[in-house]
Amino acid sequence: MRLLPLLTRTYATTTRPTRLTKTPPLSLDHFLLRQRVLAQYRTIIRACRKVPEVTREEMQRYAREEFERQKGVEDLRRIRYLLSVGKVEFERLVGGVSVGS
Repeated sequence: MRLLPLLTRTYATTTRPTRLTKTPPLSLDHFLLRQRVLAQYRTIIRACRKVPEVTREEMQRYAREEFERQKGVEDLRRIRYLLSVGKVEFERLVGGVSVGS
């Protein structure tokens, strides 16, 4: 009779404690903004590859620090504001640095 619990099936739909169950699911707006933030971060990191080696590491470090500093922001208006400010600041930085091959 001890084998019976070992032979029972477990299904994917059962709730198991995971990292995802610790926090409530994101709303659609939060999910979409999260995707925009990640896309902007990837764009910045990719653009840093085209910057001369002298300033590349500094730009990457600055971008990472700024994104991590704002990591806990949950207000949708604030996230939109940070995205627009980040885009303008990124364009200003890229415009001020000569892009090499």
